[in-house]
Amino acid sequence: MPLADKTAFERYLKPLRKIKWVVDAREPFAGPRQVLRYLSRYTHRVAISNRRLIAADHNGVTFRYKDYRIDGPGRYKTMTLATDEFIRRFLIHVLPKRFHRIRHYGLLASGNRAANIARARELLATPSPSKEPQPSEPTATDEQHVLPCPCPCCGGRMIVIETFARGCQPKHRPMPTSQEIRIDTS
Repeated sequence: MPLADKTAFERYLKPLRKIKWVVDAREPFAGPRQVLRYLSRYTHRVAISNRRLIAADHNGVTFRYKDYRIDGPGRYKTMTLATDEFIRRFLIHVLPKRFHRIRHYGLLASGNRAANIARARELLATPSPSKEPQPSEPTATDEQHVLPCPCPCCGGRMIVIETFARGCQPKHRPMPTSQEIRIDTS
């Protein structure tokens, strides 16, 4: 395979790094909603996940993909590409150094988050949250209360449902665990 040699691979990539990129800013044919649907499939994932790879041998690389133009079970298809073509297509999705994947966009973009939320509150005529914590009323021992310390597993607020002494049984039954939500990122 010609690209298996590191120097040959570097020579192959060198002219690609010198390409001048031109942004095409025409109005999209199907409208901005379709553009957002398209981009949302790519903003938080890698180019291809390992579970979509079926085989890699002397014939090439075989992988599963989804044809978004078709509904139903026929939208899941397989494709086999020559190894160098698969690598070429994969590298199209790899970001160059110093570039970052989109994390948040719009109101929650980190650069202007505070100003945007303040402006949204102003337009909606909603009061901004007070800086001082509200004095809390004493709660009964059976009610839930929030501790100031975070959860050791996720870092979120830890809510104490019940406190019981060593050797005693809890009064309440544990909450049934909710089913895990899985999102297909293929």
